[in-house]
Amino acid sequence: MSWIDICAVTDIAERGARIVKTELGCVALFRTGPEEVFAASNSCPHKGGPLSEGIVHGRKVTCPLHNWVFSLETGEAQGADEGRIATYPVRIEAGRVLLDAEAVAAARSAA
Repeated sequence: MSWIDICAVTDIAERGARIVKTELGCVALFRTGPEEVFAASNSCPHKGGPLSEGIVHGRKVTCPLHNWVFSLETGEAQGADEGRIATYPVRIEAGRVLLDAEAVAAARSAA
């Protein structure tokens, strides 16, 4: 894995999201707790809604356009909806959010 330093955990509001631009494109970061962050695609597969503008609840995000809910752990749509969003490995070290650049690159090339 090739980890890149993205931001401080505190740069993301708790139960909020932030878009970060990397050399590999934009990634949405979702902070679900004091020391818990997930990384995923910002685009809902249903209508392309900006997931970073959705509601973060538990370990899920709800799309602001049509209320589709996605697991931030697996990327899978919840309930009766079908589809998934790309998710990427992140880790927190010394209060910093690190993103696995290789995983992002692999997901982008497979899309």
